[in-house]
Amino acid sequence: MTSAVPLISDTTSRHLNEILTTLSRRRPSSATLHLPAPPSNNNLSPNLSSPPINLRHPLLRAINFYRFHQSSSALTKILAKLFVSGLLFHPFPAGRALLALSSLPSSLPLAVTLFFVLPHPDAFAVNILLRSLIAAGLPAAAFNFYRRLVLPAAVVPNHFTFPLLMKIFSSLNLPLEGKTTHARIAKLGFDTDLYVRNSLIHMYASLGDIFAAEKIFTFLNNHDCDTVTYNSMIDGYVKNGRIADARKLFDEMPEQDVVSWNTMIAGYVDKGDMDGAKELFWMMPERDVVSWNSMIDGYARIGEVSIARELFNSMPVRNLVSWNVLLALYARLKCYRECLDLFDGMMSDRNAKPDKATFVSVLTACTNLGQLDRGKWIHSLIREGSLEPDVLLLTALLTMYAKCGAIESAKEVFHQMPERSTVSWNSMIMSYGIHGQTDKALELFLEMEKSCSKPNESTFVCVLSACSQSGSVLEGWWCFDHMIRAYNIKPKVEHVGCMVDLLGRSGLLKDTTEFVKDLTEKPMKALWGALMSSCWRHSNWEIGKFVGKKLIEMMPEEIGPYILLSNIWAAEGNWEEVDKVRVMIEERGLQKRAGVSLVELDNVTVDILSEDTLIGFSPKKRIVYSLLREMGSHLKISWTEFNASKERIEPCTFVQELGEAMFSPAGCPHQVRNHKIL
Repeated sequence: MTSAVPLISDTTSRHLNEILTTLSRRRPSSATLHLPAPPSNNNLSPNLSSPPINLRHPLLRAINFYRFHQSSSALTKILAKLFVSGLLFHPFPAGRALLALSSLPSSLPLAVTLFFVLPHPDAFAVNILLRSLIAAGLPAAAFNFYRRLVLPAAVVPNHFTFPLLMKIFSSLNLPLEGKTTHARIAKLGFDTDLYVRNSLIHMYASLGDIFAAEKIFTFLNNHDCDTVTYNSMIDGYVKNGRIADARKLFDEMPEQDVVSWNTMIAGYVDKGDMDGAKELFWMMPERDVVSWNSMIDGYARIGEVSIARELFNSMPVRNLVSWNVLLALYARLKCYRECLDLFDGMMSDRNAKPDKATFVSVLTACTNLGQLDRGKWIHSLIREGSLEPDVLLLTALLTMYAKCGAIESAKEVFHQMPERSTVSWNSMIMSYGIHGQTDKALELFLEMEKSCSKPNESTFVCVLSACSQSGSVLEGWWCFDHMIRAYNIKPKVEHVGCMVDLLGRSGLLKDTTEFVKDLTEKPMKALWGALMSSCWRHSNWEIGKFVGKKLIEMMPEEIGPYILLSNIWAAEGNWEEVDKVRVMIEERGLQKRAGVSLVELDNVTVDILSEDTLIGFSPKKRIVYSLLREMGSHLKISWTEFNASKERIEPCTFVQELGEAMFSPAGCPHQVRNHKIL
């Protein structure tokens, strides 16, 4: 359900890789090394030639103290004292120092350096570093450490080393290295160790070689298998889509533990068989948080939000995954208010500290609700926490600022990004376009072409949309042609729609009509709709009537084309045609849906409908709306709609945003997002 999340910063990771590369060049060959004697059964025992050491030495006690208090700077000072005193070259203090440094992700580069200077590195030291690098989410660094420093030093591994290597090969998809290491395991005689065999089964299954995993499992009899062996094989079947074989082996197990149940439930969830998952879930003797999370995740995948929420509410204990699964579900299904409400509840849960995935879901909700203030608050939480934002999170922040109108904040986030994805570039280009800064959008697009990020289909939608906003016809045509010739991107309806809107906004309606007609594919209704809006904007009734009739043919069940065509006939004063359109609307039982504006006041988003009535409103709101209607009548607002009686014309109440703003507190900033629905 969740992938390993790196616990160290990108800077530390790069530093670690640099150290590995440098030290591997300086490591002497095994022939020149003073190799230790063959290891005894206990790899923790010091070399017999080492002098005795006082286990109560103050430096050793200090290492243990600062290890548990997670102080990297103090450990570095202790390490320097160990070096000066000569204790660092004794196996026991060196191992203690290595264990302490490896427990701190930020000190891993120093731990690797310490391993390099050890006079007699052993399997204990190797295992410490491998385990720490894997736990930090750095399997590639662990593999490089083993390949560049451990193998040349001829350190003899033990039965704890090989399972760690199997994890690395599984994570990095290295089947050849896995098979080579398997041969070495057999040569050294570790293939009889149950712990090692279980890791081999898991590795082969993870790499997709289920037959090799089955071969190892088949050679074992019931006395040689434990629950972990069965679980590894069941997990292998599940990962390779053999759910029936997994269930058969599950039923044959002498005794199932909670991992067995959870593996099978996760298998049914991945297959989309929620009935099978539900059956096992309610059969479980004891359910843990992983069991509940799997079920919530399963229902979230098929969009069953009510069942997922019911399970979430029934959980005895929740963890971060529980919250994140439901938050992501709400964001994906556009239940943005529910997403923010759930996040508020999460903030009061001491067991769940928000992570990057949490903030991405919440920022998505803030973006679509136009909640700039809450988005800023989320940004402050990210800065105050220990999280180091990645490209995905920074892009979510950038998009939130861009779509909520805070272009300066969007620019600040964009320029602070250490690396940028294509989505990051697209969001910033879109931000300039929304604010009518077409020149900057084009400049940024040209800068993007020079970078490592390659423009995609969405990039050109953003650039063409920016050109459309400012009526930059020549630039728009260049971009459209550049997309086809330079990047071999076939125009989609979004690109053509931007061009139709661009030409229409510029009054080039004949060119627009010919452009739509000349499309190799059948024009989409959205393109005719954009052309229709342009005809209305530029009072071109002839083309507008032609397009309106086309739209009615294509969308007989949508009321929008009827209203636009009716407005065009009314503008010409042809009331007879207006009546005909009105009769068509009544005969087909069509009704206009109200436009809605989302208004943010004090971190609360309010829906204001253009067809709001005064019933149930507060006295203050009724007064404001009455005043607005009177103002509209005096101003003779040109955008009008006809009711059932053509003799009476009412101004459209599209000024509802102003009404909400008027009864907001003085000086209270607010965001308004208008959604026009035909």
